[in-house]
Amino acid sequence: MTQLKKRKAYYHLPGLFEFYELYRLFLPLFRKHREYFYDWCEIGSIYGAPADCLWGGGRAGFGECNTKVVLKLMNEYNISPRLTFSNSLLREEHLSDKRCNDLCEIFYKESKAQSGIIVHSDLLLNYLKNKYPNFYFVSSTTKVITDFEEFKSEVDRKEFSYVVPDFRLNKAFDRLDMLSVEQKDKIEFLCNECCWFGCKDRKNCYEAVSRKNLGENQKEHICKSPTAEKGYRFSEAMKNPGFIGMTDIQDIYMPMGFSNFKIEGRGLGSVLILGFLLYYMTKPEYQIHVREEIYLDNMLDLF
Repeated sequence: MTQLKKRKAYYHLPGLFEFYELYRLFLPLFRKHREYFYDWCEIGSIYGAPADCLWGGGRAGFGECNTKVVLKLMNEYNISPRLTFSNSLLREEHLSDKRCNDLCEIFYKESKAQSGIIVHSDLLLNYLKNKYPNFYFVSSTTKVITDFEEFKSEVDRKEFSYVVPDFRLNKAFDRLDMLSVEQKDKIEFLCNECCWFGCKDRKNCYEAVSRKNLGENQKEHICKSPTAEKGYRFSEAMKNPGFIGMTDIQDIYMPMGFSNFKIEGRGLGSVLILGFLLYYMTKPEYQIHVREEIYLDNMLDLF
């Protein structure tokens, strides 16, 4: 998928299925009161996966919203929906999974904007490319590619419209700045990762999620981060050396020619996602207006 307008930041937001109720309230505000929000940013896509999705990865999905309802909302606002199918441990027999194929069929046939698939497995990528050639594909950060030359090779793969690097490459400015325009257009930075910067267990963490989605019995993965007991805190994520803040996007990344930014959070609560939407997209003087509109809707469980 090619972004037609340049000099804008395109946010790729979490919770396609998981936070439907939040987006049901937020998207009308974003359209009706565009003055509340920075004019240099747009919504590039919303990504996620339903609960118990075999091809799912990254996070164990918990979205329960009906697929048709989700797609209707995306079509109303002409937003690209992305299915997070980043399971890294898929085998040939998993490709025939009816639920995942049915999801692809619906998004392929009924999405107004072009639909995307976030993938890890080349096995799945090749299967989907052949069956659904009009999807666009995103190389998942769950590959944990931390070597810059290997990352460049991934960016150069023609199968992918976007590549999400490991967050530890976010500040490799000297090498990032040397990339071509075509390469920069394909890079989608993960902004708000809270994972320990020195983590050597990240790939094992993602594989544990993949096994869980496959229904395989295993011991629960224990995070070794020094701050793991705190859970996700945006204030802690901001201290991460790989964190990309709103002013970083404006003052560093956009002038360098980058325009795509991913916000993580599928496994978090609506109140945290709202916090991200306020911080990254909403002008400070209007944040109270957005907050009130969301908080006063009794249908939304913020926690």
